Amino acid sequence: MNLEQLNFHHLLYFWRVAKAGHLTRAAQALHTSQSALSAQIRQLEDRLGEALFAREGRRLVLTDTGHLVLSYAESIFGLGQEMLGRLQGRSEGMTRLRVGSVATLSRNYQENWIRPALANPAVVVTLESGLLEGLLERLTQHQLDVVLANETVPVDPDRPLHCRFLGSQSVSLVGLASGWQGRTLRVPDDLNDVEIALPGPRHAIRAQFDALCESAAVKPRLRAEVDDMAMLRLIARDSGWLTVLPEVVVQDELRTGSIVVVGQSTQLQEHFYAITAPHRHRIDVLEHLLAGSPGAARV
Repeated sequence: MNLEQLNFHHLLYFWRVAKAGHLTRAAQALHTSQSALSAQIRQLEDRLGEALFAREGRRLVLTDTGHLVLSYAESIFGLGQEMLGRLQGRSEGMTRLRVGSVATLSRNYQENWIRPALANPAVVVTLESGLLEGLLERLTQHQLDVVLANETVPVDPDRPLHCRFLGSQSVSLVGLASGWQGRTLRVPDDLNDVEIALPGPRHAIRAQFDALCESAAVKPRLRAEVDDMAMLRLIARDSGWLTVLPEVVVQDELRTGSIVVVGQSTQLQEHFYAITAPHRHRIDVLEHLLAGSPGAARV
């Protein structure tokens, strides 16, 4: 059997019966007779070569194959309901939220932002990371619903995009509590020849930090430069070097006290943005996430 031989009308009837748990109720909902519905499900079983239901008294119980087929039918028809709902400006059934995030953005920040969606049982979240340009291309092709970034989008009349400011986070100099508890350094004045780990050259924070050091004629001893915030967190936790990063990256370590803030500068800030396409179909869960992140809010 190949895909062209699969009767999706029969599969739809099976899905409705499996969800109703009762042949009569499903037939009434579908405005067809019980015998016609039963016949079409038997045809599907014949095509698949497997029984989908077993009878236990007057009840229909899914077989192992029935459970497997139902899981795929849920995805197929759930996405169909979602498509119709989005085209008609409403939500129906499961909602799929497709989020892109630049690779240099903190994983903790991403999780904090999407947490309300993760707590919603009617939402399926897909999250992918990459370079900003590639993510924006997927956004304009409607393969993503929103892109989270730590930089604004250049104005391009050929590719109009909405860029919403979500908030900002102070960038700190952090170190292990075992070596730095109770100690404070001025940033950047006290960093000459201090061993330090930094975000990579592509990160907006790095440009701010380098400019600060250059203006103060300070040269720290660079030990590592890392684009990925998850890896920079591990370095901050395990290396013993001082590390420059947003506090959200090491929020758990700061909470437990294993890492402490050693210094800060008001000139070091990471900003967060949500980028959307102007002609996207409305997704309620995304609107709620955006509404819950006013530009004045701190992250």
